Amino acid sequence: MLITPKPLHPGARVALLDASSAIPGEQLEPSIASIRAMGLEPVVYPSCYDANRHGYFAATDAQRAADLRHAFVDPSIDGILCIRGGYGAGRLLPMLNWAEIACHPKRLFGYSDVTALHIALNQSARMVSYHAPMPGKWSDGLDPFTEDYLRRALFGGLTGPMDMGSQTETLAPGRAEGILCGGNLSLIRDGLGTPWEIDTRGKILFLEDIGEKTYRVDGMLTQLRNAGKFHDCAGVLLGAWTDCPPENPELALLLPEIFAELILPAGKPVLANLPCGHILPTMSLPLGAPVRMDAGAKTLEVLA
Repeated sequence: MLITPKPLHPGARVALLDASSAIPGEQLEPSIASIRAMGLEPVVYPSCYDANRHGYFAATDAQRAADLRHAFVDPSIDGILCIRGGYGAGRLLPMLNWAEIACHPKRLFGYSDVTALHIALNQSARMVSYHAPMPGKWSDGLDPFTEDYLRRALFGGLTGPMDMGSQTETLAPGRAEGILCGGNLSLIRDGLGTPWEIDTRGKILFLEDIGEKTYRVDGMLTQLRNAGKFHDCAGVLLGAWTDCPPENPELALLLPEIFAELILPAGKPVLANLPCGHILPTMSLPLGAPVRMDAGAKTLEVLA
């Protein structure tokens, strides 16, 4: 079993850092305000400031890695909020001592590019982490569904049956139970062949993405298929595929056809259209936690 870091509490001090692309300077103060409105006290790390921007990154690799390490080992910090995604978290993986981080379990929140950190935390640090909206988006306002899930991820209670709305579809019926893993498809694909390659053996694999043509989704799923990730897993959860159109609709396969050809032959239960990913409303999910799915009944339950 993985360690589930303790929930936050009202007034908790949370590190606000940027492991990926730089956030526009005008979004920082609204993000800070939205964290305080959630009842938390933000501690803003250097990677959040425009002055430390390094090209398209929030700061140099060394600075971003130092911020992340400090946030884990500093006993005065209760949790870690990634302010945004974008690109760059994968560059930090070899710069961090995951055994050291494992000794300081804290809840880390984010999604998209943060998937690289989630996989490392789940597998190298044996720690549950949270696929959840980031403060760069909190300040835009959250709908009740999204805010309820986020608060449960922050403060505890993200267990039991998960409300997935009415759009969830059964692509292949069946029941499965295992550790929840995954996140953004392109980041998972990028990790293949590295020490942080996702291990799906006996697990429930969650996938989502944004801004990819369908042939690109096809290519990435083909890599996962060829690497045995669908054969190894116990079940598959497919979230939102935001702005993922076919390049030429008349001469392309659509996403349902791609899923049918690349995922379903593995014979695992598959649920699609989970409200989770680069969308609103969106669920928050505890990556690394044990879950149970019933694709035929369209249910998902977090067991601990």
